[in-house]
Amino acid sequence: MFRAVGAAFKTFDGASKVSGFLITALIMYTGYMIRKPQMHPWLGWIYWIDPLAYAFQSLLANEFHGKTIPCVGNNLVPSGPGYSNSAYQSCAGVGGEIQGQVTVNGDSYLGSLSYSHSHLWRNFGIVWAWWALFVAITIICTTRWKSAAESGSSLLIPREKSKQVPVARKDEESQPNEKQAASSSSSGTGVQARDAIDENLVRNTSVFTWKNLTYTVKTPSGDRVLLDNVHGWVKPGMLGALMGSSGAGKTTLLDVLAQRKTEGTIHGSIMVDGRPLSVSFQRSAGYCEQLDVHEPFATVREALEFSALLRQPRHVPREEKLKYVDIIIDLLELHDLADTLIGKVGAGLSVEQRKRVTIGVELVSKPSILIFLDEPTSGLDGQAAFNTVRFLRKLADVGQAVLVTIHQPSAQLFAQFDTLLLLAKGGKTVYFGDIGDNAQTVRDYFARYDAPCPTETNPAEHMIDVVSGHLSQGKDWNKVWLDSPEHDHMVKELDSIISDAASKPVQTHDDGHEFATPLWEQTKIVTQRMMTALWRNTDYVNNKFALHIGTALFNGFSFWMIGDTVSDLQLRLFTIFNFIFVAPGVINQLQPLFIERRDIYETREKKSKMYSWKAFVTALVVSEFPYLCICAVLYYVCWYYTVGFPNDSNKAGATFFIMLMYEFVYTGIGQFIAAYAPNATFAALANPVIIGTLVSFCGVLVPYAQIQAFWRYWIYWLNPFNYLIGGLLVFNVWDSDVNCAESEFAIFDPPNGTTCSNYLSDYMKGSGMFSNLINPDATSGCKVCQYKKGSDYLYTVNLKEYYYGWRDAAIVVIFAISSYALVYVLMKLRTKASKKAEN
Repeated sequence: MFRAVGAAFKTFDGASKVSGFLITALIMYTGYMIRKPQMHPWLGWIYWIDPLAYAFQSLLANEFHGKTIPCVGNNLVPSGPGYSNSAYQSCAGVGGEIQGQVTVNGDSYLGSLSYSHSHLWRNFGIVWAWWALFVAITIICTTRWKSAAESGSSLLIPREKSKQVPVARKDEESQPNEKQAASSSSSGTGVQARDAIDENLVRNTSVFTWKNLTYTVKTPSGDRVLLDNVHGWVKPGMLGALMGSSGAGKTTLLDVLAQRKTEGTIHGSIMVDGRPLSVSFQRSAGYCEQLDVHEPFATVREALEFSALLRQPRHVPREEKLKYVDIIIDLLELHDLADTLIGKVGAGLSVEQRKRVTIGVELVSKPSILIFLDEPTSGLDGQAAFNTVRFLRKLADVGQAVLVTIHQPSAQLFAQFDTLLLLAKGGKTVYFGDIGDNAQTVRDYFARYDAPCPTETNPAEHMIDVVSGHLSQGKDWNKVWLDSPEHDHMVKELDSIISDAASKPVQTHDDGHEFATPLWEQTKIVTQRMMTALWRNTDYVNNKFALHIGTALFNGFSFWMIGDTVSDLQLRLFTIFNFIFVAPGVINQLQPLFIERRDIYETREKKSKMYSWKAFVTALVVSEFPYLCICAVLYYVCWYYTVGFPNDSNKAGATFFIMLMYEFVYTGIGQFIAAYAPNATFAALANPVIIGTLVSFCGVLVPYAQIQAFWRYWIYWLNPFNYLIGGLLVFNVWDSDVNCAESEFAIFDPPNGTTCSNYLSDYMKGSGMFSNLINPDATSGCKVCQYKKGSDYLYTVNLKEYYYGWRDAAIVVIFAISSYALVYVLMKLRTKASKKAEN
């Protein structure tokens, strides 16, 4: 069934909306919570189309057929010392009981639920028929799927402007290329505008060096060296290429240099201006990931402003930070896209446009040391790749230091770079130095060692083939490099660069702060972004509201205007119990969103020291609050008055308060599961285990007295659902009068012609203290109702005083606070410090 729902809907939110409602509807109409005879006509038909009802009926019929069940406890009237003669006792409050008897026949019990053992195999066949129907729906729906590409790419406008602008394109060949668009755009700005941009760009003044860099990780087979004594440097105005075959350690080296590794051991020295890295290094250096990870519901301008506000030094005025964003937008030619949503590939910016935004996010932080880029041309066509490298060349020409990993660039792209660091398998250096005009310097080096590059061959591809391919000639090119005069010259020059830089004043100011902005400012900015993203995520918000309104109305009309009989007490319990089940659907929708945001944070924003994990968690938690309050109001209004609960303001207000707190409790539970879950699938698997356990031991499905001792003494008392249901029951059942229906009375004769009151006097003082004797002076046919007031019934479910309602409400608040505290704790456990180089 759930697979069929998933196949039928285009979005996860749409499927989540329906599946969350189905859970409630199918469980409610199995015929157990509301017995078939008690179902209201307007919704009773659901019973007949409920696969669960047929399965549940068969299981119960198989279990109870032919059994004789003795009545015990408060279901046996009278009971206790002196009341052992079954001739003067009767069952009460059990479906299918016969007045005057102390046992219930299993088939009579089934009959009270409108179940029958004769339907067992019929129902078994119907369950298989439902399975076949759901498989057919799945097959039909999957054949109608369309890929996102079929509908064409589109630019997304924020919700505030409420429209979507399709990108005009006929096919890949006929669309105007990015270079033409870029040149026409830039031609409008003129030479003077470009000069103004160049003047306002922040230039690097620091030299970045690494020497004898070795990186080792532990594996089951022992230590593995991923980088082996690598040397190099990047100077201001230099565009450096980091190349090698797949698995040579290019990205690993970039991560080690950028202080982004949290595992393994790093040896060697990484220095800025001949000095050890400062505490602010990670935010002073830009790093562009290979995968362009962005908040999809932010506009291009908002993404750049977010980075600028959080990463530029705290002494820079806000206006100046935002002004610099405009400069970078002009530099990267993003003016036409500035106010469109980033979105996702296929519904938002193209891969090349997203790459420019990624570069922009780093540039607006005013990186004072250098910019790292990991495979910036991957996934791009030739023209888009050229545009991207053209931007990098422009950055280097105005004084930025740029280090790029690149995989087999074209000859045209390769010619844009100044220096090359070439790695072989195992992170061994094969070459480091200038590339030269038309790559002549590198060509000469390899030609000298019997690997000349043919004139028409791309030198970048030729080098990769020489180092790791069929042209390697069996040589150890790392050894060739170590024995070469170029290596000796490089080591001398590196030592000279380090000593010269160390002898000069520090070029890069370190403010001593790990983050550029204070924690409170971080929290405000991140929370604002989260709230904007939620506001624009209409699927998520509408799904949340629809689930609450739908399940509340369904719950309310299913338990419409509950009466005051004993069986109605059970209905009051179950309508409150059903309130719990608004949670699974919302949690299943909430967690992928949480994990997606967490991945954005961990992949890019945490590593660049943009803001603290505390600000991240606070923003995620606080941004949900307005919607939780609205959801509580919607559920309360749609449910509370339809089931006929008390109108007294003290009871109605207390009920709303507990319902509001539950919104925070289950959201906190969903978020702390997501905070530590490795992915959304794991979180989805953990939910039923945790929610199912809490539901099972909250005292509804298994009364407190019957819970096994092992569970009763700890999980029952640590269960938020226990206090949620307890508080709601006290406020809505305690003061209600109970009037037994005729079939609910325990009817029996007293012995020896005594009056009912005389016969039952000891019982009414003991275990029957809550019972209501209707005819005390009668000498036959004593009529006893199990309860006088709702409080009598609540005593049997371990709610013994009215103040338990407020006690339970307070404990629900504590659970709300503690569940959010767990989000912080588990997020902290995931946050590992990055590794530093050890000399």
